[in-house]
Amino acid sequence: MFSTSRFPHLVCVVHRSVAQNAPRIVRPVNNTLRLGRSYATESSKPSSNYLRFSPWSNQFLGSLRTRILLQSAVYAFMIVGVTETIERLGDKETRYASPDELKSAIRELREAFADPSTVTTDPDSLKTYGSSENSYHPASPHAVIVRPKSTKDVVKIVDIARKYRAPITAYSGATSLEGHFSGYPTGSICLDMSGMDKIIQINAEDSDLVCQPGARWEDINQTLKAKGVPLFFPLDPGPGATIGGMIGTGCSGTNAVRYGTARAEWFLNITAVLPNGQVVKTRRRARKSAAGFDTTKLFIGAEGTLGIITEVTIRLAPLLPTKVAMAQFSDVEHAVSAVQEILNTPHGPHIQCIELLDDQMMDAINKAGLIEHPYPVKDTLFFKIQGDAGCITSTSKTIRAIVEKHGSKGFKFASTDGEAEDLWQNRKYALMSTLAAHPGTRCWTTDVCVPVSKLPQLVYETKKDLSEAGLTSTIVGHVGDGNFHALILFHDDDELKEVSNAVHRLVHRAVDLDGTCTGEHGVGVGKKEYLTNELGEGTVELMRTIKKAVDPLNILNPGKLYPDKTPKDI
Repeated sequence: MFSTSRFPHLVCVVHRSVAQNAPRIVRPVNNTLRLGRSYATESSKPSSNYLRFSPWSNQFLGSLRTRILLQSAVYAFMIVGVTETIERLGDKETRYASPDELKSAIRELREAFADPSTVTTDPDSLKTYGSSENSYHPASPHAVIVRPKSTKDVVKIVDIARKYRAPITAYSGATSLEGHFSGYPTGSICLDMSGMDKIIQINAEDSDLVCQPGARWEDINQTLKAKGVPLFFPLDPGPGATIGGMIGTGCSGTNAVRYGTARAEWFLNITAVLPNGQVVKTRRRARKSAAGFDTTKLFIGAEGTLGIITEVTIRLAPLLPTKVAMAQFSDVEHAVSAVQEILNTPHGPHIQCIELLDDQMMDAINKAGLIEHPYPVKDTLFFKIQGDAGCITSTSKTIRAIVEKHGSKGFKFASTDGEAEDLWQNRKYALMSTLAAHPGTRCWTTDVCVPVSKLPQLVYETKKDLSEAGLTSTIVGHVGDGNFHALILFHDDDELKEVSNAVHRLVHRAVDLDGTCTGEHGVGVGKKEYLTNELGEGTVELMRTIKKAVDPLNILNPGKLYPDKTPKDI
């Protein structure tokens, strides 16, 4: 064994060509890979200062140990890849491509693709692709945008990025609210997947479909309808969301109360390019499989940090008749109590959606001027009931009886399909209505999720907190699963700071109620600081371990999802 504490001037000389072997050469004495610890630094803990050479190293290092011990003031510690390993374990300083190396990478990217539109460094585009107008987290522009058309194209890009250690961030629908696709400060490659938007194969008899990651969920459903296929993809997040982004964030949407989230069985398999350039397909197209780990789910919620998705097989559901209804309540508590009772009846499975819009949201819809007749300004539930005519009739009777039992005075159905569509669109375009009702404002949108029984308390305390802070907001939520969104308005940077503080309090309030910092928006930049408190250090460390195993150079979407290391962690 060799003690680094005895040789404080240790110098690590790196040889990139075999950097991948570093973890096999050097390990702490206890054989536990301490994430984030720089092995070549002094420490007061002897157990952390000793390096053990693995058996594999004997054939690789030869007389290297002797050579190290013979050095004096500066020890040329020629353990191949040690510095590389330290960087990729999450220490405070991670070395990525220098400006000159980025230029070389961009030059190679241009050489790799004959079509000049594939690679661009247009300044306006770099800025646009690196930030979102609806996200107020710190953002940086990318160094270059590359538009692949195939899995082979993605492999080329990843190989070049790995060669120069250039960070890569996947981009498609640009609907993220938590900074998922912002650039890396040292310069990054933006992989614009929006051009890979094809529906490759529809297997109607098996109720599944193969598509590329840039396909939008709305376009998929429209295509199925146009082809007369009586199926649909039930996950329905914000307008414009793509399949790749939906997988990355582990999305859900208004249909979650019946169909669940992206973490259910809606993605049968995923084809992805790993950071080492290898192409993997997570499983076959069978409806179920007990063969090994469910590696498909490894990519769901990983936010582009483990691989670049290039093809997906998604499950489809039968397209059933629906009926839309709404009911007003005096407060959120009565509305949620009604929902809990409805879902626990035999008719609960026939409820496709139950959405809560608070009184301020209903007022915003009225003021936005997008509807013919104004709604009552009360806390309101929107229902979508699914099934055949008999099922809809019996379920509707049950819902009416329960909501009236809990004090609702305004239960009504949409009288026509057009009215039903308009009513539901008012829910889907809540953000646009909120902004239209308050000209000159900007909006910070955030989401949390708690057990349904805790939702009234969370909504009440949040509205009270926002009011006391002098902030205007609207609240919408997937009340059937305890997930709600706060749309908080502000005019200037001073108010923005207060909004940020209010979001911070909201997240802690939700987690304290046994909830989560995000029900469906994902972590990105905006929520990563809350993960350790919510999940615990052990779970976060497990996430980091998986990340290090798959992406040892940390080139895929760095700075997102995984909490930053604190001094005590390093």
